[in-house]
Amino acid sequence: MFELAYDNWAGATDSMSIKGANHSENFYFMYAWPFKSDARLSVAAGIGIGSSNIYFNQVQPQVVNINNSNQTLAFPSEAGNNHFKRFKLTTNYLEFPVELRFAADPEHMDHSWKFSVGTKIGLLLAAYTKGKTLLSPQGAVIGNYTEKESSKAFFNTFELTPVIRVSKGIFGVFGQIHANSLIKASAGPTILPWSAGIVISGL
Repeated sequence: MFELAYDNWAGATDSMSIKGANHSENFYFMYAWPFKSDARLSVAAGIGIGSSNIYFNQVQPQVVNINNSNQTLAFPSEAGNNHFKRFKLTTNYLEFPVELRFAADPEHMDHSWKFSVGTKIGLLLAAYTKGKTLLSPQGAVIGNYTEKESSKAFFNTFELTPVIRVSKGIFGVFGQIHANSLIKASAGPTILPWSAGIVISGL
């Protein structure tokens, strides 16, 4: 199963200037067990990788300082300073999706309407920021390079993400939102990442 989605954060504060083509790509291997009493119903489980990319406003430039020595995650403004042309925060998870599924025509899954509800249980593998092309305050290129910083210190290592999906044949749409905060309670506000997008699945 492959998912491609638009991402954003519920609960983002005014200091978090999210702007851009935020996106996620998720890939899972899954297996379904049909109910003996009703073949239209099944339980499915699997394993896979989920990756989310959140971009921050560089017109009024801002960064995410994930390697600072403070107790809270900082989102400082870079207005009036050298700044990157593009800047993003990426989080990667090892995920274990579990779903309850309904197929209107289980004998012809490639053409049937399908519905599922479930959750993804995830473990944070990596969290890093990436800045690309350093600019002067006036917008002139200072350095054509990429800077990457990595740290999981401010982020919860566990995620629980309810998911709903509707498909026709192998194509469908889905939506999901974290049930727990991305950022640790001691490090910042409650941030609930959410995604909405398309899915390709033969199940």
